[in-house]
Amino acid sequence: MPRPYWEYDMPPPHEDRPAARQPGHGTVDALISQTRTLRGGIDAVRRETADEEPLSEDPQLRWQRALVELAVHHLDGLGEHLDQLRAGLPGAEGPEEAPAGRLLPPPEHPPGRAGSAEWNLLTDDVSWSEELFELFGRRPEDGAPTLDELPSWLVEEDTGLLTAMVTGCLVDSRPIDGEFRIVRGDGAVRTVHMMGEPVLDADGATASMWAVLRDVTEERRRREEVHDTRDSLRHHRHAARTEHRLAVQLQEAVLPAWRGSLRFPQAGPADGTPGAPGSLDIAAHYLPSSSSALIGGDWFDALRLPDGRTLLSVGGLTGHGVTATSTMAMLLGALRGMAVTGAEPGPLMGWLNHLLDASAQPALGSAVCCRYDPTARTLSWSQAGHPAPLLFRGGRGRSLRPPEGLLLGAVSDVTYGQAEETLEPGDVLVLHTEGLASHSSESPHSTGPETGTTDAAGFAETVAERLLGFAPRFAEARTAQDCVRAVLEEFGVKEREDDACVLIARINS
Repeated sequence: MPRPYWEYDMPPPHEDRPAARQPGHGTVDALISQTRTLRGGIDAVRRETADEEPLSEDPQLRWQRALVELAVHHLDGLGEHLDQLRAGLPGAEGPEEAPAGRLLPPPEHPPGRAGSAEWNLLTDDVSWSEELFELFGRRPEDGAPTLDELPSWLVEEDTGLLTAMVTGCLVDSRPIDGEFRIVRGDGAVRTVHMMGEPVLDADGATASMWAVLRDVTEERRRREEVHDTRDSLRHHRHAARTEHRLAVQLQEAVLPAWRGSLRFPQAGPADGTPGAPGSLDIAAHYLPSSSSALIGGDWFDALRLPDGRTLLSVGGLTGHGVTATSTMAMLLGALRGMAVTGAEPGPLMGWLNHLLDASAQPALGSAVCCRYDPTARTLSWSQAGHPAPLLFRGGRGRSLRPPEGLLLGAVSDVTYGQAEETLEPGDVLVLHTEGLASHSSESPHSTGPETGTTDAAGFAETVAERLLGFAPRFAEARTAQDCVRAVLEEFGVKEREDDACVLIARINS
């Protein structure tokens, strides 16, 4: 049992402290007005975050809401205390009439109770305010605990903290400023913040200790919410950066490493020179999303096959990040592997559909797969819910008639149609994915001017119509890379809701 606080050696005499100057009505009213203005501003921010309810799973939004609620709690507490201070000023209305004169609206969540206490070391008298009895859940008729009895109300782990604070106040005249947990009379555990200081007698000796105790349980809970949501936000951002880096590395490892134009020589022993008539001049470009930090599952590919033919493909998967990119890598690897066996585009698309349908990571995808024979200058192609290739010839362009084909991964055991097209020297073939332009762009297929939304077919047609307008420029272009540059001038600077790819093949004359 520790010694009573008054048995410790008392500090040397101190000079009398000047009496505190009491605030006037005008000062307190000004503070209340400022608090009310701040509370109104916080309420506006609170309503804005509440409007984002569908994004409640966003770590940053949860952290912002936690900060707003903590600020609201602080301002509510400040308003309560200023109201009490005003009610207690000389000439103010009595405490029983204070609510009628409140200058701030009552808080939605009342702040923690605050009460005062004074322990007289000379007479052993203890004075507690009514609010302090309420805070501890103790009946006033049971009397206020002495300093020796006060630790018995604390959680056992916090008794040493209280003893150190009180001893420092009585022995070294240090102010008290600390927190501890109490067990109320009803068994509830509350966190209490205690601020106090010694009261000196005429000789400068410590005669009593005065303190204000405030229930800060709710405040601490809200602080913990801010701390937890901030840590969650940091973890989310770190994970997002890591995922983005991995997705970029995976995408760079899978997509063709060439930049600019790539020329495949014409098949056959007669002429293996790049740029021979009928050979392909190919250029492509990947456009990242303007609104998402995550890499999507779009791809483009050009592969010289063992029989001298060329495989061209573009496609995209739902989703973003490592999952979408890894699934794209799987499909693209499978497509290349099956294509070198000499398989036709139609069966290739069916096998890709089976592979995606059986994947451990369910997803939907669209794709177009083309096989070009430079000897016969024929293009065999198949599609799965994807925009058809665009063919430009003689300053005009048109969309190829698509064969039957559902989205990849939508239905099991689907048979995909196949079409053929004979190409001529100077023809330009454009393959692209759906994210080339923003879905919010205006189109004749939008559901209405108010919504600005566009169905998938209408959006794809709008992009195709815009690309078909490039026919005169493609006719003047000397290389496939010149054609890609023209497309990027139109679509590369626009904001896109998704990533996109464009691949252009030009038949050499």
